[in-house]
Amino acid sequence: ADHKLRYRGLFQMMLVLGIGGTLLPGFHLSVINYPSMHIKRFINKTWLERYGSPLHQETITLLWSLIVSIYCVGGLLGNLCSGYLFVKYGKKKCLLCNNMLVMVTALHMGFSKSAKSFEMILIGRFLYGISAGVCMNAHGQYLGEISPKKLRGFANTSALVFLTLGKVLGQIMGLREFLGTESLWPLLLAVCGIAAFVQLVSLPFFPESPPYLLIQKEDSEGCLKAMKQLWGEGDHQAEFEDMMKEKAAMKSIKTMTVLEVMKEPALRWQLCIMILLMMSIQLCGLNAVEYSSIPTSELLLGTGPIVNHPLLSYTYIKNVKKRFFFRLKFFLILEKQSNLQRSKKVSVRRGFIHLFLFYFCLQEALGPFCFLIFVGVLVISGIFFYLFLPETKGKSIMEITEEFQRLLVIRYYSDEGNRQGNKERGEKKILSECTVFWTMYNSN
Repeated sequence: ADHKLRYRGLFQMMLVLGIGGTLLPGFHLSVINYPSMHIKRFINKTWLERYGSPLHQETITLLWSLIVSIYCVGGLLGNLCSGYLFVKYGKKKCLLCNNMLVMVTALHMGFSKSAKSFEMILIGRFLYGISAGVCMNAHGQYLGEISPKKLRGFANTSALVFLTLGKVLGQIMGLREFLGTESLWPLLLAVCGIAAFVQLVSLPFFPESPPYLLIQKEDSEGCLKAMKQLWGEGDHQAEFEDMMKEKAAMKSIKTMTVLEVMKEPALRWQLCIMILLMMSIQLCGLNAVEYSSIPTSELLLGTGPIVNHPLLSYTYIKNVKKRFFFRLKFFLILEKQSNLQRSKKVSVRRGFIHLFLFYFCLQEALGPFCFLIFVGVLVISGIFFYLFLPETKGKSIMEITEEFQRLLVIRYYSDEGNRQGNKERGEKKILSECTVFWTMYNSN
């Protein structure tokens, strides 16, 4: 009880971040499918009133596809802008501004039917996408920065919990018994503004993240005050010293562009691991499982696993090393294969790789056995991560950097240093350059 009371401020902030964070993208992703027929009829009716002739079915489908897919375009734009905005203004201010954007967009969507403008829906989806790109990055990084090392895994898992909770809420509220009707679908698209308003009025009572205050703003007093507010009264000197080491390492290097990161030999292994990590997640087959078409009557049956899988993941990761967790996906895909033989559609939200590899080629050619293709990806990625991915559980960024240096890069620079007589300088170079890369990795 004392332990929970001590971190009460942290748990409260996690709740506030979740409500206006990944909950919104999860809701947006699942809710758009339910009013599809109503929106298509609205588009055709609006066009008929304007120009006196109905639209062809192909044109309606094209406009509907544009409404759905422009969300991803906005998300890409939000992702590209988020890094600069976080450094310049901080994650707290960015989230507050993002909440205002969501609220304005919600009003835009809510009045689209009254204004007889399907263009307002298109613009609203684009703005929702921008907000999703910002809050997805801000939420995950904010959680990693406000939590102590021993609770960082639990805090990061909460982002996935709220993401899946948003999907469930979108599925439930999209039913005809709630807001998925001919008259209420504009409210369905606008209801997420309530969550943004809740975060807008509650987040100002919480501090900016301690690492941001110390490293970016150089406010040691503000950093310690934020740590006490979030973590309770106690000795936080060890965490503060870790931040000071990170600050010292950041001063010795400059911020690198994407092109410079790709060209830097010292970061090549880290970059390869991160790319392979993302590829294995996208190509493991879980996206195909998650977004296969499921009849509405099976909604309640599927809701339990959707909500519980991030909680189970945290329990597993907490007791087992994180890099072992990637091998678990192998068994999940084999288990799902027999249950998904009736799947006919797969979402392409995660990218055109799924659209090309899975839908057009693999499913038509192999049927339900197409899931076996993912087994090779899982086996190869599992072996690779077991050998080369450093363990991050309960470690600071500097400790992760040193572990990565020991596993992969120290040999190269040691040999280079022996040949050139500058081994110590080479090791210091890789240590400082790795710190920036693993700061981004650990935050996400």
